[in-house]
Amino acid sequence: MIEQILTPWRWQNLFQEWPALLRAFLTTLEASVLALILALVLGVLFGLMSTSHHRLPRAIARVYVEFFQNTPLMIQLFFVFFALPYAGVSLPAFTCGVLCVGVYTGAYISEVVRAGIQSIPQGQFEAAYSQGFTYLQTMLLIILPQTVKIILPPLVNQCVNLIKNTSVLAMIAGGDLMYVANNWATNGSASYGPAYLISGVLYFCLCFPLSTWARRYEEKLKRQDSQLSARPTRPTGKEAAA
Repeated sequence: MIEQILTPWRWQNLFQEWPALLRAFLTTLEASVLALILALVLGVLFGLMSTSHHRLPRAIARVYVEFFQNTPLMIQLFFVFFALPYAGVSLPAFTCGVLCVGVYTGAYISEVVRAGIQSIPQGQFEAAYSQGFTYLQTMLLIILPQTVKIILPPLVNQCVNLIKNTSVLAMIAGGDLMYVANNWATNGSASYGPAYLISGVLYFCLCFPLSTWARRYEEKLKRQDSQLSARPTRPTGKEAAA
């Protein structure tokens, strides 16, 4: 493996294929963005349903979360790509990958949203209802704006996981970075070391800035909370008079 990485001609062959790797990198980026949009929509929707006062929406959200969290992404992808065509539903490999990764990650984002909503004090719900707000108005105008700050770090971590999960497109020839790198390495060049190393570096370039920002933002929130808790409270009128 070390010899493969250090051999100059293998790297020369790799750089000759750089345009193909760049196109694959852009395909991975496109798949990540589209899957993230789908995951956010599903995550917020089922997160709201899981905190509903009605039993049916909560049950539907629970089934969705438990099913997709407790079955492997690879099985879901293979079922959509290989099994659904027998039912007359045939989708391109790229579409299958975006759909499966988005729906899979949406289940995890749903739990993040649910936990964020439940962390808001119950008194804010009651105050909104007393002012005549409906459940949807309360969520959109009062609860969710406060929830964003709380759920942002774990939400970014889920985005990082989503980017890495797009590598499953390689299993169905989705044209992503991992597929192109593996295809080039196995088609005569046998340059597995350089191909996988460059792929790992490109994935790292996508994921590391996001995870670093999430960690720093979380540390910033902790510092703000500690400063607020350490701030002295103002004395009441009786305490001031005494």
